[in-house]
Amino acid sequence: MSTHSHDKSTMPMHTGEKQSQVPKLMVPDGFSPEEVRNLSSVLNALVADSFALYIKTKNFHWHMSGHTFRDYHLLLDEQAAQIFEMIDAMAERVRKVGGNTIHSIGHIARLQRIHDNDEEYVSPIDMLKELCNDNRSLVESLRGAHVVTSKAGDYASTSMIEIWLDEAERRAWFLFEATQ
Repeated sequence: MSTHSHDKSTMPMHTGEKQSQVPKLMVPDGFSPEEVRNLSSVLNALVADSFALYIKTKNFHWHMSGHTFRDYHLLLDEQAAQIFEMIDAMAERVRKVGGNTIHSIGHIARLQRIHDNDEEYVSPIDMLKELCNDNRSLVESLRGAHVVTSKAGDYASTSMIEIWLDEAERRAWFLFEATQ
C-alpha cells in the first residue's frame, strides 16, 4: 500500500488540447497575462535595440581611422562593452516576469528601431554623430519602457531602466562632446 498522496494540482491534465512545447517559467511575480505581454514586448524591443546599437558601435570601433583613432577607438570599445552588459540583464528581466525573449538575429531585425549602417566608409565624426543620435533614440525608448514597467509595478525593471537610461545619456553626452 502506497503512503504517497497525489496533489491534483501537480498531476498532468489530459484535456485533449495540445499543450505548448515551450516550458512556462513559473515565477511568483503576480503579473497578469496582459502585463507579462506588455513588459515582455517593451523589454524585448530594448534587447533588440541594444543588440543593434552594440553591433553598430563595434562596427564603428573596428573601422575607426584618422588622427583621433586611438581615442575614439577606445571610447567606442568602452561604450560597446557597457551596451553588451545591458543586453543580458534585459533579456533576463523578460524571463523573470514570465515572458519569452528574442530567439534569433531575425527576431532582433524585426524588433529593432536602431538602424544599421552598412556603408563602406563613414567618417569618424559622422560615426560619432550617428552613435550619439542612436543613443538619444535609446534614451527615448528607455523612457517609454519606464512608463510601462512603472504602470505594471515592475519595480526591478523600472530601477534597472533608470540605470540604463543614465548610461545611455552619458554615452550620448560623451559622443556629442567629442564632435564639438
